[in-house]
Amino acid sequence: QVQLVESGGALVQPGGSLKLSCVVSGFTLDYYAITWFRQAPGKEREGVSCISSTFDTIFDADSVKGRFTGSRDNGKNTVYLQMNSLEPEDTAVYYCATDLTFLCRDKWYDDREYDYWGQGVEVTVSS
Repeated sequence: QVQLVESGGALVQPGGSLKLSCVVSGFTLDYYAITWFRQAPGKEREGVSCISSTFDTIFDADSVKGRFTGSRDNGKNTVYLQMNSLEPEDTAVYYCATDLTFLCRDKWYDDREYDYWGQGVEVTVSS
């Protein structure tokens, strides 16, 4: 049974940092890409970062490039999203997801491609 469980969400001040974790089970993380999405209030879900099994990482260039860093520790079955220089616009529910592919798809940001999702974790950036 494929499961993904996010943690690490919090209330943080603008300019602060936060690290999200996504622990997976039911499959071997070594062989599969994991993608982070987020959904802000009143907005559609958007792709944030895809981390392939080969450790290549793709970011949403317009919104998080240079501020967010995806990583993974296959030994711990965990994928991370390090978020720095947080802005109020980063306030959202963050999800990790997988479609059990080896590499990130060309349209890795299209949430319709994904079959397995975590429950989401809230990140609020506010003073």
